[in-house]
Amino acid sequence: MGLFAMPSLGADMDEGTLIEWLVKPGDAVRKGQVVAVIDTAKSAIDVEVFESGTVAELLVEPGTLVPVGTPLARIDSEEGAPEAAPTKPVPATHRRRAPALTPPIRHLLHQYGLAPEQVHGTGKDGRITRKDVLAAAGESSAGGARTVTHHAPTIEPAPVPASRPRITPRARRLARERGIDVATLVSGEDVVTSAVVEAAPMKKDRTAAMRKATAALMGRAAREIPHYYVAQTFDLTTTLDWLKQTNAPRKPRERILPAALFLRATVLAAQAVPELNGHWTEQFTPADGVDLGVAVATRAGGLVTPRIVGAQDFDLAGLMAHLTDLVKRAKAGRLRATELQPGSITVSSLADGGPDALFGVIYPPQVALVGIGAVAQRPWVLDGELAVRSTVTVTLAADHRASDGRTGARFLAAMGDVLTRPEEL
Repeated sequence: MGLFAMPSLGADMDEGTLIEWLVKPGDAVRKGQVVAVIDTAKSAIDVEVFESGTVAELLVEPGTLVPVGTPLARIDSEEGAPEAAPTKPVPATHRRRAPALTPPIRHLLHQYGLAPEQVHGTGKDGRITRKDVLAAAGESSAGGARTVTHHAPTIEPAPVPASRPRITPRARRLARERGIDVATLVSGEDVVTSAVVEAAPMKKDRTAAMRKATAALMGRAAREIPHYYVAQTFDLTTTLDWLKQTNAPRKPRERILPAALFLRATVLAAQAVPELNGHWTEQFTPADGVDLGVAVATRAGGLVTPRIVGAQDFDLAGLMAHLTDLVKRAKAGRLRATELQPGSITVSSLADGGPDALFGVIYPPQVALVGIGAVAQRPWVLDGELAVRSTVTVTLAADHRASDGRTGARFLAAMGDVLTRPEEL
């Protein structure tokens, strides 16, 4: 028997609100399955269970605010509980692709009381899409009235609590993103659609709460971590020409942006200088791999820092695909709990049009943060002559307890080797 507790989804999280259960007592669950949605000051997070077994009891009702560590459910471990089916190794380039049954689709299936076998997948490689689920449930993607079609007499549609209005999946996700309680929504129709959610006022304290949580964490980091900073500017002209040639035969959605180059350079530098890749508690502990944190601005304001687990296993194309997916889900409030665990090093950028240099504050318990300035054309001395080149300034904020300026200089030199020789990536 084990207890499923409110997880800590970042160093700045002390409590969270249980929004929704995706399981019920008696359900068999497997390790890694999304079982609940938790609302933090920054976003709504899909939370996975970390053991296989059977849900014995749900201890907290949806809508309850509880501290981190509070038991949420009791799970009875069972010998022979369903485990994730073994998967064949796949090339690093493709590891980021979504599984055949993604968490949102699993949630949608649960909502309509459907088993995967009842839905015909029309996506790539037979994957089940949102439209497939809605078609099987008898609801249009536009949010029309639901007519459930029973494909198997043993499967019953998931009951809708009488206290809450019926709401389309898209409207529910939008409400979650905006911090709106669906129970407060009123519609003249039988079903609340996304249009109703868009017309509702946003939760006023969401942005304030995010700012407060970020300020508290950054204030503590500034007080407790003795920062030092180093910076270096690199000529990216040749690199950007190489990137243009590399992207020429690719479809638009498959093209690699400079952001992927910076991520890849950070990963390789972290491997070359492991003193900056890890966590500080009582002492520095180096990480086994590179779990790369990426600072992402949310639509509601504030920042989240999800991580790319095992970033060293992805090539440029893999990192680009993973980054695109991570940013999309972060802005939509669809991150998973495991993605919000502390990374081993973080990259922050304000993208094109931003400042020349970014000097960040380290995200504890990490010991380093890489800041990427804007790529822009600037005067540059090349072979003794003044020229106009495309350059970028990379900064490193590092913890002086774990390293010194010489170590930081080595790290930036390692990044420069990658950024100026992309053909070796």
